[in-house]
Amino acid sequence: MSAYIPESLRNQIADSDRGRCCYCLTSEANSGIAMTHDHIQPVSKGGETSFENICLACRSCNEFKGDSTEAIDPLTGETVTLFNPRTQIWSDHFAWSPDSTRVEGLTVIGRATIVRLRMNNPVIMAARRRWAVSGWHPPTD
Repeated sequence: MSAYIPESLRNQIADSDRGRCCYCLTSEANSGIAMTHDHIQPVSKGGETSFENICLACRSCNEFKGDSTEAIDPLTGETVTLFNPRTQIWSDHFAWSPDSTRVEGLTVIGRATIVRLRMNNPVIMAARRRWAVSGWHPPTD
């Protein structure tokens, strides 16, 4: 189900999220593919169309997240809620591998989110490798 997102809200989200996916931090400028708007709590599960519930997401993260709100941590087997970029800090849950190609989970939420959103699929890891060599990745802010 899609929800209409007013232009003023789209602009607020674009300014806040700096043109990059709030989950894997892929930038629109690097990928050349427009970001999508993700309802963190899906509309199909009662999520509202508000700044607090919408973030930019790359097409890959958005597609694999779908209407999921939970996933299983591969280390503990625990079912946990997915990372919420509006209420949680990325660096509390994720870090970059030494070569900057993999997102590594620091918490149960981070690990479960990485698996559910397939944030380390081979295609994006190859792109991150090229971006890192060019000095465009990882984000430094």
